[in-house]
Formats: sequence, C-alpha cells, structure tokens
Amino acid sequence: MPASESAPSALRLNLRIFSVVMFNFANYLTIGLPLAVLPGYVHEHLGFSAFWAGLVISLQYFTTLLSRPQSGRIADEKGPKKVVVLGLCGAVVSGVFYALAAWNDSSPIVALTLLCIGRLILGAGQSFAGTGATLWGVVGSRHIGRAISWNGVATYGAMAIGAPLGVWINHIGGLKLVSYTVITIVLLFVLLALPREAAKVTPGKKLPFREVLGKVWVYGIVLALASIGFGVIATFITLFYADRHWGGAALTLTIFSCAFVGVRLLFPNSINRFGGPRVAIVCFTVEITGLLLIWSAALPLMAELGAFLAGAGFSLVFPSLGVLAVKVVAPQNQGSALATYTLFLDLSLGLVGPLAGVMMGYTGVGAIYLVAAILVSVGLLMTLRLSRSGITLAQEETLPSRQ
Repeated sequence: MPASESAPSALRLNLRIFSVVMFNFANYLTIGLPLAVLPGYVHEHLGFSAFWAGLVISLQYFTTLLSRPQSGRIADEKGPKKVVVLGLCGAVVSGVFYALAAWNDSSPIVALTLLCIGRLILGAGQSFAGTGATLWGVVGSRHIGRAISWNGVATYGAMAIGAPLGVWINHIGGLKLVSYTVITIVLLFVLLALPREAAKVTPGKKLPFREVLGKVWVYGIVLALASIGFGVIATFITLFYADRHWGGAALTLTIFSCAFVGVRLLFPNSINRFGGPRVAIVCFTVEITGLLLIWSAALPLMAELGAFLAGAGFSLVFPSLGVLAVKVVAPQNQGSALATYTLFLDLSLGLVGPLAGVMMGYTGVGAIYLVAAILVSVGLLMTLRLSRSGITLAQEETLPSRQ
C-alpha cells in the first residue's frame, strides 16, 4: 500500500469520516422532515387527490435520478466539497419554496406548484450532497467501503429521525414551521462546510457519462436487483399486513431499518477483510431468506423476522459492490462512477412501486415478495459470476487503475 494511504487509527479514521458524513445526515434530515407531512398537506389541506399527494413526493426522486451523472462529474472536476455545498444550498431553496407554498395556501394551485418546484430542487440537492459527502469522506482507496457504509447509516438514521420529528413540528406550527426548520438546519451546516478544507481534485482525463456507464453497469444492475427487496418492503408492507388483518406494520418497518443500520455499525470493516463479492454473496442470501419468510408468513412474527433478515442482508450490498464499481475507473473519475452506480438504486426504487402495484392487482400483495426473492436471486447469481474473477478488495489495491 502506498505510504500516502497508511491506515490511520480506527478512531481517527472514523472521526474523519464522521466529520463529513454529518453533512449527508443534515441533507437527509431535511428530506425526512417534510416526508410524512406533505402528503397529508396536499390531500387534506389543499384538497387534491391522493395521486397528486404521491406525485409531490415522487418528483424528488425523478430529479435525483436525472442529476446523478452531473453530481459525479462536478465532484471529479471541482471537488466533493463544492458538490456538498451546492447540494445543501438546494435543500435551503426547497425549504424556501415550502414556506412560499404555506404562505399561499389560500390558492391551492399556486401552493401545489410551489411545492412541486421545491421537491424538484430538493431531488437535485439530495444527489449532489449525497455523492459529494461520500467522496469527501474517503480516506485512501481501501476505506471507500467504510465511507459508503457510514453515509448509509447517516441516510437511514436521518430519515428515521426526520419523519416523526417533522410530524411533531407540523403539529406545533404547521408547514411554515417545518419549512423554517429545514432552512435553519441546512444553513447551519452550510456555514460549517464552508471553512472546511476541500479535498484535492485528482488530475487526469475525465470520462464522459457513456463510458463510465459502460464500466459500472454490471454492478449497477446487481444493485438494482438487490434494491427490489427494499422497495417492496418499504412501499407495500402496510398493505401486506392489512391484507392479513394484522397490526404492527410500522414496527416491521422499524425492524427493517434497525437491522440495516445495525449491520453497518457492527461490520464496518467486513468488506476490507473479506472482499466485496464475498460480502455481497452473504448479503444476497440473507435478504432472499428474509423475503421468502415474509411471503410465507402465517404470523406477524414471521414477517418481522423476514423484515429483519431482509434489512440485514440489504445493508451491505451497496458498499460491497460500490467499492468494486469505483475501482473500474481511474481515481479522477470515481465521483462519476459512484454517482452512476447509485443511479441504478434510484431507478430500481422508482420502478418498483408502480410495477409491483400493477402486479398486485392480478396476484395479490403476498406474491410480490416471492417475485422479489426470485429477482434478488438473479442478483446473487450475477454476483457469484463476478466473484469467480477472484479479485478481492485487498488484491485490487495492487492493481493499476483501469482507464
């Protein structure tokens, strides 16, 4: 390993990563705060249909998907710090549009339009801040997996905190107070980010998006398949419980999230020790087992155990394959590789909802978990094929960067 990548102590390494991950935490906290508030506001307060309430939420993911390539390219060219600050500024602007919507709720169409604009801007901000924070926190190429893992913990932790906190704030002061809270939090973190030292930009040829896509698409497809399990649980577990006349769907979602975060906290160095493909194979196997348990659940306890296993299994898929995806390009293109790889997660989650919803009309809600398990199994087979190359993360450290 090069001298410049001598491993710092575990404490110093984690503190370095935490000091940057906090910006992604702030980013997703501002996403979580209005998440449980806006659907009710659009449907009940403004009087629009459930379709429009859902559209307001979905618009964010649309621009996140479209802006992924740009966020990675700018991170490679200008450095991850600038991308993080741009992303956080986008969150501030989205909060301003929420406030404008709240001030114009006497005109529902105007308020809805302002909310939609705010959500579109937030989606781009999410993409920029998330990509930039992951790259900014990297301390040597051996620790890419650790940086990705901790950013995932920040993402899910912030969403878990933000949603109930947003409901409480909305109860006190409505959407206006929620929007002011979003603006205040993000401005604080922008002020914290500005004086920090920027990461150096790696010189060299920057590849166009098409070439980066050609190098990482295999890892992206595997990630998309793994994400289907997460998508059907997050979107349809409440309908699954209602179909069986059970209570406690919210607890099952909490169990999934706790398992996801817990595995990343307990096994932060597993990818370095065992290599990305091996970790991914174990993760896929555990996730498939969890999905099959939910499909066959005769009691809520079985579904809860299935959600726990699915969350634990899905937890390390993203970083275990992500460390491979960013290494198929030279260092000066790793931002683009990471953003392009993440694009497949956005695409998968965007398609799962409507496609599984159509399928449910013919097969019932339970069958979608069986189909999800089958599709995740395809991801497992693809990962097994990748693992036959015999390249582990440790071995890749000795390989020359591939152009």
